Amino acid sequence: MDRLEAMTILVAAADTGSLSAASRQLRIPLATASRRVSELEAHLNVRLFHRGQRRIVLTEAGRSYVASCRQILEEITEAERTASGEYRTPQGELIITAPAVMGRSHVLPIVEEFLEAYPDINISLQLTDRHVNFVEEHVDLAVRIGELADSSNLIAVRVGLIRAILCASPAYLERRGTPKKPADLEKHDCVIHEGYPGARHWQFFGGNATQTIAVRSRLSVNLAEAAVAAALDGAGIARVLSYLIDDHVRAHALTPVLEDYEPAPLPASITYPSQRQTPLKLRVFLDFAIPRLRERLGYRNAQDTRDRRRTS
Repeated sequence: MDRLEAMTILVAAADTGSLSAASRQLRIPLATASRRVSELEAHLNVRLFHRGQRRIVLTEAGRSYVASCRQILEEITEAERTASGEYRTPQGELIITAPAVMGRSHVLPIVEEFLEAYPDINISLQLTDRHVNFVEEHVDLAVRIGELADSSNLIAVRVGLIRAILCASPAYLERRGTPKKPADLEKHDCVIHEGYPGARHWQFFGGNATQTIAVRSRLSVNLAEAAVAAALDGAGIARVLSYLIDDHVRAHALTPVLEDYEPAPLPASITYPSQRQTPLKLRVFLDFAIPRLRERLGYRNAQDTRDRRRTS
């Protein structure tokens, strides 16, 4: 029995929640994963997890053993990284994920600039609005928008605050007038982004009151970029996230409206796994990307130090 392989399978099953998920992650047959764990239990003469559950439920002995296995595997990984020179020079591959539109508009340019500066590092940039699992998908770093759930296994660095902005072209506002309060939207054409939460019922906040307005729309689209394009063309007032239109606002091609009624902004963060020693390739990317992403997102009052935060 290869005990190192069996330990790896067991830890993967504990992290992913099942032997089937562990087998997919490790790219081995489920039967092999199940057999290796059974052999390990026979070798130890102890049951490591309860059978018959939809998700892995470790026994008390299993929890203790998995914690020890995790430490052993981390030490082996550290030894391999040290031997390969990963802590002496930036090299290897980084897997990075980011929301699709933000990734194309803000993360990709930074990645391209980084690759020019560090020729021994390769990057796999995965642009998706899906919430990825760091462990199952071997992700080194993620850019995420929104409040982050609790976890002690990740570190988050805030890089921006994302506003939900109502905007229209100057030509449209000159033709139809500028709304002064949310109720004025009833007299306007609104461009609906179907993928946005509450697409047809926009919420507004003023003082201690919250208003919900059923907006009138003659045009709905399924991409945020299309909503921006329609607003630029004078089709109406659109509600979009600020990073999509910052350049257009600076160029006076779009004008924000009803800013006093906006909801609280959403945080944008770079998140990555907490490790005993952060690989040099990841450290140099963090040092390179954080100030540039903050600048692109207009986050000028951010702290330069990295604070450990509770994240998902």
